[in-house]
Amino acid sequence: MAQVFPFRAYRFNPELAPFDRVLTQPYDKISPERQAEYYAAHPHNLIAVEKGRVFPDDAPQNNVYTRAEAKVEEWIRDRIILQDPAPAFYAYAQEFTVPGSGETRTRRGFIGAGRLEEYSAGVIFRHEHTLSGPKADRLELLRQTRLHTGQLFMLYSDPQQHVEKILDEKQSSSAPVTELTDEYGVIHRLWMIADHNHLETIQHVMADQKLVIADGHHRYETALNYRNERRASAVSLDPNAADERSMMTFVNTRGQDLVILAGHRVVANVLDFSWSAIRRYLEPWFASEVFPFANDSEKPQANAKFLTRLAATSKQRSIGAYPVTGNAQRAFYLFHLRPGADLAQLLHNVSPRQRDLDVVLLHDGILEPALGITLQAATKEMNLSYEREANAALAAVDSGRAQVSFLLNPVDVEKVVEIATANEVMPQKSTDFYPKLLSGITMYRV
Repeated sequence: MAQVFPFRAYRFNPELAPFDRVLTQPYDKISPERQAEYYAAHPHNLIAVEKGRVFPDDAPQNNVYTRAEAKVEEWIRDRIILQDPAPAFYAYAQEFTVPGSGETRTRRGFIGAGRLEEYSAGVIFRHEHTLSGPKADRLELLRQTRLHTGQLFMLYSDPQQHVEKILDEKQSSSAPVTELTDEYGVIHRLWMIADHNHLETIQHVMADQKLVIADGHHRYETALNYRNERRASAVSLDPNAADERSMMTFVNTRGQDLVILAGHRVVANVLDFSWSAIRRYLEPWFASEVFPFANDSEKPQANAKFLTRLAATSKQRSIGAYPVTGNAQRAFYLFHLRPGADLAQLLHNVSPRQRDLDVVLLHDGILEPALGITLQAATKEMNLSYEREANAALAAVDSGRAQVSFLLNPVDVEKVVEIATANEVMPQKSTDFYPKLLSGITMYRV
């Protein structure tokens, strides 16, 4: 059973640290350019803790982690961050525009302290593998600061939407305690839920849930590793200790406005790349549509038709492609899996569940056999990079950065849950839950 607890969050003091100038995107979404922007935004920006600067003369006594620890202690001492007076859950709403569509939505969930569980316990499930490097970095930061600043994004399923009714009541009856617009135009709002009956109701609803990690696999496994370290040192044997839990945002898969974006694949540096050879390989498995254009003036219309057809044919297991073609006719291509295609033969190395995923069809049915891009090469991003926006993936080809870009339709959230709760994992960057949860909107001390 899932155990979820209210907690006394640390939050920035808006009198000394305006929310829109001190909160950040998750650490793994912060580029060097964005890091510099955050440092310039405000002296108390979370970047100094979330992803601080590394210097050539860093030493064991003075490095990015020890500086983060000192910053946390300074902020607590100087009341830059304040701890809420009573345990609470936190209603969290994000109003956003879906990239590429112009459609406005509001995703809602709540923040609580979830009990950490090994995957083998059958309570919390992953849908992606993790890499050792990011976990080592996050673990050292947690050891030093003892502060969870980033959110774990967890999915649960409640068709009756019991928690949403509490969120509705809270949001309609009071002003948010935190409100800001981030650099992507997403409006973030936060409300405290401290009423005893509401707290009990939420805990009761969540007790029967299986939780799936939507985003934050590295952070979750870091929290597990930290908990296990504390247990091994006999520092923490109390099942109610703070380090037995981690800060999590819970979102109902049966609610509205849960958006997953596709992760388009950009291919480069493939030896002896030949689009005609790739097409010949795909012919037995895929029917194709071609959207040609003779010059740049014809390209926008072909592009629009191509993207519209990609979305409209998602049930046909469609994959889009835009290759470098040399002197041949320029065109966008749409490949549809042929009716009756034997996926057990084409995708013999994956489970029947995973054969239903377009991203697996692309990786195991095209990238590896036709272009020689193995899972190991994809994981190391030797030949592969990723783009959220379709037009950004297409532009990579026009700029000469890529040899071909493959476009996908987004995966359905129910399929993510099905794969995860069957104890299987999907290829890297199969999902892009949008928007990201802001770091620092609440913080949890262990």
